[in-house]
Amino acid sequence: MVYDWFNRTGPDAADGETPPSQASGPSLAPDDPTPAASAAAQPEGSSADPNPDPNAEALEWARQAYARLKAQQEAQKQAQQESVPNLTDELQADLQADSQAQQSLPSSRPDSVQAVQNSAEGFASPTSAEPSPGLSLLEQAAAQRAERQQAITASAAVAPVEAAPADSAEPSLGDFDTTFTWSAEVLAAQGKRVDQVSLEEIDWLGRLRQGLEQTRQGFVTQLLDTLGDDPLTPEVVDDLETTLLRADVGVQATDQVLDALRKRMNEEVVDPAEGLRFLKEQLQDLLDAPTRASGSPLLAPERDRLNVWLMVGVNGVGKTTTLGKLANLAVRSGYSCLIAAADTFRAAAVQQVQVWGDRSNVPVIANPSANADPAAVVYDAIGAAQAKGTELVLVDTAGRLQTKHNLMEELSKVRRIVDKLAPEAVVESLLVLDASQGQNGLRQAMAFAKAAGLTGVVLTKLDGSARGGVALAVASEAGLPIRFIGAGEGIRDLRPFNSFEFVEALLAR
Repeated sequence: MVYDWFNRTGPDAADGETPPSQASGPSLAPDDPTPAASAAAQPEGSSADPNPDPNAEALEWARQAYARLKAQQEAQKQAQQESVPNLTDELQADLQADSQAQQSLPSSRPDSVQAVQNSAEGFASPTSAEPSPGLSLLEQAAAQRAERQQAITASAAVAPVEAAPADSAEPSLGDFDTTFTWSAEVLAAQGKRVDQVSLEEIDWLGRLRQGLEQTRQGFVTQLLDTLGDDPLTPEVVDDLETTLLRADVGVQATDQVLDALRKRMNEEVVDPAEGLRFLKEQLQDLLDAPTRASGSPLLAPERDRLNVWLMVGVNGVGKTTTLGKLANLAVRSGYSCLIAAADTFRAAAVQQVQVWGDRSNVPVIANPSANADPAAVVYDAIGAAQAKGTELVLVDTAGRLQTKHNLMEELSKVRRIVDKLAPEAVVESLLVLDASQGQNGLRQAMAFAKAAGLTGVVLTKLDGSARGGVALAVASEAGLPIRFIGAGEGIRDLRPFNSFEFVEALLAR
């Protein structure tokens, strides 16, 4: 099943509806009702309860979504089981046809009859792969059917034994636990109906929440302790400032959030639950500001058109790994993809890219010679993409410090090659940042933005860092839209960035 992650649409989405990544659902404050969940849980034609229990309604909505996904999974399993008897019936029919063909062969050709019988029984020698020209058309057809039966039988026998890699397997439905109910509630708050909840999104939200666990433990615990149970006071806001700065949210973003909160406190009494909800809104608005300014709420390859995405950044931030995950994401979303291994300086970089390409069946254009010209590799990749009608070309570039003028010029040369060979292509320059580097990553972003014409950021290694707040610093101070985030080591642990889901995962209890 193809799920277009770039556009957050799947086979169950209704035509013309707004993708959930563009929806501006209400914030999920503690014990607050979820409007979408309440609407979904309310049976048609029934009267509304004047005092509904928000938690009960949200739980019922999650139960309905879980039941639907489980039914889908059971239906898929049943379809796979039914395909096995159908395959057996087909083999039996072919064997019966072969038997009839053998009986109708002329008696003057006993050797040919024996060859067909041996191949039908699966004992044909390797030399019998192609029927002899001396056989009649009927004999050739019988031999070909026997070979096809043998190949199908062999593949059917091997298939149950071979297991796909764990990180490339389709997501499976787990238990009905707090992770599922939280994921379902996040989707409901973005306007999803029960029949629109997809297993892919549930799986990703669980991974995202788990990936941000370390940041959440160091951030949310302090935040909740700071807010306490009493209405917010100026002293509480001062403590909140310290908490935000420790999470690498950045000075500018912290000042903006707290100024808005102080203004709200001057107008009315703010209790802790309302303060947390207001904080979520402010953080989401900060993350969305660069995306709104770019004029492109979603970064997705344009169909039936060449798209070239350059992956840039310093050494060790995970550019090649990110590129491999993006290639897998593109293939799983139904795009044709090609990789240009333009990191020709780092040892074994080309081989690493080739491994990632093989994992997703994506072709890799590379130059095996040492210290090859990266621009020449990109030149070959663009030509191959144009010849094959490929939609997305991912370019892996060498790691470089933002202070090295000659290396930054080389990056500009690669960009000029792309513009010259494919002036009609949509070109994106994505900076890969390691979240664990904190404010140093912010300085990299600001330097690269000036020299490389960046159009977005990919934030990686959120699962191994307590500095997830750096996403807010990048958005507010560097002014760059965050396009993708990585929260795990698996090939499916990179997804398009959604500010609402990120803030909810970051501040989840």
